[in-house]
Amino acid sequence: MQEAQLNRVFAALADPTRRAILARLSHGEATVNEIAEPIPMSLPSVSKHLKVLEGAGLISRGRDAQWRPCRLEPKAFKAVDHWLERYRRHWEESFDKMEAYLGALRKGKRDDGKR
Repeated sequence: MQEAQLNRVFAALADPTRRAILARLSHGEATVNEIAEPIPMSLPSVSKHLKVLEGAGLISRGRDAQWRPCRLEPKAFKAVDHWLERYRRHWEESFDKMEAYLGALRKGKRDDGKR
């Protein structure tokens, strides 16, 4: 994923309203009106949030006669997950080392009873 695209994705994810929209779309396609219903803001404001999500590649909007469903775009999430994977591996390895170190400390404490 290119850095500019990654920046757009993280900027889009930074907003709680946009995260709520993504959570709604994780249950299936929805129209703008269906998405806007539980959100306490105007329809044009919700549409602006949808444009940001669409610009980041996180959602797409289709057209079926008068119905314009919004849906999640898994490819964008997969690219972010791939980017995060190297950091996940680093932290898991660090936690494993810490666990081994703490285990050694506990073992040493049990062996001589002084620590």
